[in-house]
Amino acid sequence: MPTPVEITRVDPFDDDAVNAWWHAYAAAKTADMGEHATRWSLEETRSELQQHSEVVDRRAYLATAGGRVVGSGSLALMLKDNRHLARLGVTVPPAHRRRGIGTALLQHIEAVAASEGRTTLAADTSWPASAPADGSGQPGREFARRHGYDIALGDLQSRLRLPVDDRVISELLDESAAASAGYSTRSWVGPVPDELVAAWAVLDSSLDTEAPTGDLDLEATAPDVADIRESEELIATQGRTSFGTVALTSDGQVAAYTQIVISRDDGNAFQWGTLVRREDRGHRLGLRVKLENLRMLQRHTPLPPQIYTFNADSNTHMLAVNRRLGFEPVGRMAELQKRTV
Repeated sequence: MPTPVEITRVDPFDDDAVNAWWHAYAAAKTADMGEHATRWSLEETRSELQQHSEVVDRRAYLATAGGRVVGSGSLALMLKDNRHLARLGVTVPPAHRRRGIGTALLQHIEAVAASEGRTTLAADTSWPASAPADGSGQPGREFARRHGYDIALGDLQSRLRLPVDDRVISELLDESAAASAGYSTRSWVGPVPDELVAAWAVLDSSLDTEAPTGDLDLEATAPDVADIRESEELIATQGRTSFGTVALTSDGQVAAYTQIVISRDDGNAFQWGTLVRREDRGHRLGLRVKLENLRMLQRHTPLPPQIYTFNADSNTHMLAVNRRLGFEPVGRMAELQKRTV
């Protein structure tokens, strides 16, 4: 007879519980994606769970059976916008799969989300680029399918090995600068400068709806400088380093932005948002701000070995930009969705 699974909410200030949660999470992520598993480090995770946030309510859950940790789960509830939405995560190390542990975790977290009035459930799962493009046969995709989660948006995970030859960057910069004459750029390390943060917040808040969203049930979020500053506080607490670049119109308006964040713990860099305002598209500004940001990053020491990024399969323009920079596909991620009403 199977050992009953007990699911408990993790106290973020209980070091042993957080450690146990992270090791289950990391084992599952590594099993699914190998060297390309883009997981948060233990201390980054601890900092996130402990942060008092005005933006998102983050919760972690631990599954145990017979006194052993057999799985972990997560729940994120947005507190300002998209209050119909819950983001869920379920991770079970390979040694404990096919025993109903993932199902027990998922059902528990779904029930919590329902009690909070959330009617759209979102999750994600990843698989290597060498696997079928639709994820057929992959553990996370098949688990999601069995539990009623559909792919709302497919993403390509790409990696750029560093350094990129500065001559290549210069050639591409010359080309993009010729197409974007009349615009200037500004770059920095750390928090967004005060005089730019309001415009940065506008672009950042519109990323989820301006970039391809497929069938995702997302509402536009209201720009809020306080949200940006809260995110920056977490980045600082985690020991991460943020690199930002914007393109400016001749009258000083922010026309495009991009951000790369480097993890102190695993050494990798992660490309976060890149967006060009609608009225400023068609001038290769996306390429230009990415190049300027990359050049700044490469002049920072120590240099990370690689940058990872995710883009919607349907975002052909940004994928073309990334190919020109030298990004290569290493995996796929499905953004999953299930509506309960």
